[in-house]
Amino acid sequence: MAAISGHCTFRSHQFPLSFTVPVASSSSFYGEALRSSSVSLASPPSVHRSLISCQASSAASPPSSSVNGTGGMKDFLHISDFDKATIMKILDRAAEVKAQLKSGDRSFAPFKGKTMAMIFAKPSMRTRVSFETGFFLLGGHAIYLGPDDIQMGKREETRDVARVLSRYNDIIMARVFGHQDILDLAKFSSVPVINGLTDYNHPCQIMADALTIIEHIGQLEGTKVVYVGDGNNIVHSWLLLASVVPFHFVCACPKGFEPDKETVEKAQKAGISKIEITNNPKEAVKGADVVYSDVWASMGQKEEAAHRRQVFQGFQVDEALMKIAGPKAYFMHCLPAERGVEVTNGVIEAPNSIVFPQAENRMHAQNAIMLHALGL
Repeated sequence: MAAISGHCTFRSHQFPLSFTVPVASSSSFYGEALRSSSVSLASPPSVHRSLISCQASSAASPPSSSVNGTGGMKDFLHISDFDKATIMKILDRAAEVKAQLKSGDRSFAPFKGKTMAMIFAKPSMRTRVSFETGFFLLGGHAIYLGPDDIQMGKREETRDVARVLSRYNDIIMARVFGHQDILDLAKFSSVPVINGLTDYNHPCQIMADALTIIEHIGQLEGTKVVYVGDGNNIVHSWLLLASVVPFHFVCACPKGFEPDKETVEKAQKAGISKIEITNNPKEAVKGADVVYSDVWASMGQKEEAAHRRQVFQGFQVDEALMKIAGPKAYFMHCLPAERGVEVTNGVIEAPNSIVFPQAENRMHAQNAIMLHALGL
C-alpha cells in the first residue's frame, strides 16, 4: 500500500501510525512545538522521549500550541496556547453559565451523555469537587481515578493510559506532578485533555482568578496583580496569561525562588504586559489591585517546609503589607492556605479577601474551558 507523507498532529488514533520525532531537550518544552513527523500505514507509534520532571519553582517553558486535529477540539494545557480573544470568550462564557446555574436553572445540559475521566496523581479537594460537580451540573458524568487507580507511568505507560481512556470518555482531566505527563496525555489522546495542575503550571486556577478579578474590579486589563511568595506553578500561569492579556504582573519572592527564567522572558518578550520580578514585597505591593499568595512549600516539597519558613521571612501577607497595598486592594489565595505562615488569619478573613468567591469560580471557569474544548 502506498505510503502517505505529510503533517500529523499526533491527535488521531483511528489508524496505526508511525512517527519520526526529534527528541525534546530535557531543559525545554519548546521542542514539543517543533515536532515534525512522517506518517505511514505501518506500526503503532514508538516514540523515544526525554523524561522531564519539572519542579514547581524551576520548570521549563511550554510548547506554543496544543490545538488538536480532531474536529476543532482543543486541549487546555497552557493559557498562552490561546489568543486574547479566545481567553476572554471563555471567561465571558464562564460568567454566563455561572449566572444560569446561580439562578437555579438546570436546563442547560450540554454534557448530557458525555463522560469525563479525572486522573489524580496529586489529591485535591477543590480540583476534584469543582470538576466533578461542574460536569454533573451540566449533564455529564465524571469518573474519579485516584493515585492508586492507575499509577500512570509506573504500572502503565502514559501513552497507553491516554489511548485507552480516550476510547471510553469524551474528555480527560489530569492533575499530575511532571509536566511531561500532561503533554504525553494530550499527544496520545484522541479526546481533549484539560490540565488540572502540573508542577509547571495551573491554568484552570488562573482562569478562575481572572474571572474573580473581573467580577470584583470590572476588568482584568490594566490591573496590577502582585504575587508574594514562591515563584511556582501559579506564577508561571500568571506569566503565561500576561503574555496574552495586558495587565501589570509583579512577583515578589526571595532570592533563589524566582519563577522559571524562560517563562519570564517569554512573557516579557510578548510585549503585552508589564512584568516585574523583585525580592522586595513592600515595594511590590504599592498600588496593587490584587495581592496574591500561595503556600511556601507545595505538595512534594514538604520536606523543605522548615527551611522555606526561614528563607521566606518577610514575605508573609499580613495586615501591615495589605495596608501598604492600599484600602482598595483585594487579597487572593488559591488555597489551601497555611494560616499564620504565608498569610495571617486576619488577612484571609478580612472584608477585602475574595478567596472563597475565587475558589467557587474554579467550577465556573472550568465549565467554560470544557465547553470550549468540546466545541459546545
